[in-house]
Amino acid sequence: MANDREVLKVVWEGKIPAKFVIDSNDNDEVYYLNLPRISYFALCTDKVKKHFQRHIEKEDDIWFSYMDVPLKFHIPIGVIYDLLVSDNSLPWQINVHFNKFPEDILFKFPNKDVIESHFLSCLKEADFLKHKGQVICQLQKKDHKQLFLGLQNDKFDQFWAVNRRLMETTEQENGFKNLPLRCYTDDGYSYLQKLITPLTEKGQKKTLKDLLVEFSTPAKKPVGAKTHGIEVPLETELQWLSETLSYPDNFLHLCLIYE
Repeated sequence: MANDREVLKVVWEGKIPAKFVIDSNDNDEVYYLNLPRISYFALCTDKVKKHFQRHIEKEDDIWFSYMDVPLKFHIPIGVIYDLLVSDNSLPWQINVHFNKFPEDILFKFPNKDVIESHFLSCLKEADFLKHKGQVICQLQKKDHKQLFLGLQNDKFDQFWAVNRRLMETTEQENGFKNLPLRCYTDDGYSYLQKLITPLTEKGQKKTLKDLLVEFSTPAKKPVGAKTHGIEVPLETELQWLSETLSYPDNFLHLCLIYE
């Protein structure tokens, strides 16, 4: 189980200062908000919607963009920032739109029930990879609700009281069966997934350097990876990364860095 509480707390408390502006040449109204890296836009925009309420005709028509790229509601905010903001500029200027919804790219603004369903689906997929689904099926409905409410309400202790069970391993296991991870390329939102074990065939713990080799192709060879706004040292063990730096959906989201 991930035991480094201080690291877990720092990861949880990561915020991105954001400046929301209406996408209109004749409106200079702005709204500032600290966005939790680990959360989703669908859980963080009630205040934005309230601030700009008089401009909204239909709530499900509201959408956000950065540099003309629509921001997806089901990808963690921190992942989107790391993918799209190459110069790490702050505050992150996000454009707010009330029409011309890009239905070919985004779903209509989802309610919390939709996001909760998506979040729990990710947890189940992650646990299937780690424990063959044996842990998540033992959790009760109230545990599922506690995980989501902990995320929604930004309550570290509430979330980790349950999530620690999803991160546990035994001495005999010596790590997860497979690592739930999504490696994002430099091509927009696209990501790669493979069955990655935490150990080599010789029983040694794999590192980020080993992972980059597995995701290399003759055409593209990643030289590093970033998550939660930091570039991860190549010698970092993958098991530790998965236990400690995974997002609340239990996936390790890595933005690959290419030469």
